[in-house]
Amino acid sequence: MKFEDTYLNDNILDALDDMHFEECTPIQEKCIPEILDGRDIIGVAQTGTGKTAAYLLPILSMLDDGGFPDDAINCIIMSPTRELAQQIDQAMQGFGYYLENVSSVAVYGGNDGNRYDQEMKSLRMGADVVIATPGRLLSHIRTGNVDLSRVSFFVLDEADRMLDMGFSDDILQIAKGLPKDRQTIMFSATMPDKIQQLAHSLLYDPVEVKIAVSKPAEKIKQSAYVCYDTQKLGIIRHLFSTGKLQRVIIFSGKKDKVKDINRELRRMKINSCAMHSDLTQQERDEVMYEFKSGQKGVLVATDIVARGIDIDDILMVINYDVPHDSEDYVHRIGRTARADRDGTAITFISERDAAMFKQIEKFLGKEIEKKLLPEGLGEGPDYKVIGRSRSQHGRNHGNNKGRRGGNRDRGGRQRDWSKKPVKK
Repeated sequence: MKFEDTYLNDNILDALDDMHFEECTPIQEKCIPEILDGRDIIGVAQTGTGKTAAYLLPILSMLDDGGFPDDAINCIIMSPTRELAQQIDQAMQGFGYYLENVSSVAVYGGNDGNRYDQEMKSLRMGADVVIATPGRLLSHIRTGNVDLSRVSFFVLDEADRMLDMGFSDDILQIAKGLPKDRQTIMFSATMPDKIQQLAHSLLYDPVEVKIAVSKPAEKIKQSAYVCYDTQKLGIIRHLFSTGKLQRVIIFSGKKDKVKDINRELRRMKINSCAMHSDLTQQERDEVMYEFKSGQKGVLVATDIVARGIDIDDILMVINYDVPHDSEDYVHRIGRTARADRDGTAITFISERDAAMFKQIEKFLGKEIEKKLLPEGLGEGPDYKVIGRSRSQHGRNHGNNKGRRGGNRDRGGRQRDWSKKPVKK
């Protein structure tokens, strides 16, 4: 479907034409008409499917058409991280280029007092669209800077990530201040029990849209090293000593490991930088600017960068540890091989991570090439043996639990999505 075949207004279509956006992605094709019709939506889609435009375009189109109060906050968009909030704000500026009467403000923590004052002023004046992280928005609510009584649209972007980060109570507290007749839109990369429960409490007779998790691009050359934890830094040294690697992201699930890796790269005179939760917002902005602009050739990061950050020229992704599930693996390595480029993805598989990687290979439908460890590092674990008991016991138990979740309640009964939940 082409955007011009939807009921988006002319100002939105003009902006899309300027941006050379013609064809809707599958998530946009399914969501835009339903949102324009006023339906609540629960969308299951990974990053990179176009979900930001799937909700922003119809909401902006309706706001621009009028009928909403000029002095009120009309739309709240919740984001798990400052980086994603900034990206949504950038998309808002592009899509809303011709919308003279639709204002917006991004609200997120880690800034100086001047920015907080600017946020407060915009909120009190009634910015049409507020893009916010949960903690920062709650801070403004508690100090009386926000009136949520006339909000028409409530969007939860990357809801699973927000719950993983412990924002469930914050979201429910924010939702209590919203009108019961609002339109609620929720997007999540996965649909575990906790997301089903949140959706049941917040959404009214929702339309459920699912876009299957896509496999990584064929242009990504995937490989792995099976190793002990103590051998991982040795592999890093080998990879960076055999060639001048540039435009590389190294992912680790732990911020302490990120710091260790970055220190080792600096010792090797590699022009690297690190992104993790201990940095202030100003420091994080500086790190991303240095990496995006090419001042730094290697970025070591926690998963905060894996979702929702667009950098098109990444040549290699290194998973210092195995992501927790297939979706996270796809998100991580999907940072490379973009914009018609080729890319390389290398994963380090330790003994405790073998079972998880076998599940990823099962999802991919193929076995990833296992490379020999560099000389001098000794022998690694036997991939065919390690993780076997875990994959037969712990992982299977987890998968069964997941299957029970989906569209079933805690008692295993089929959920009835046609039953209208009571607004809270």
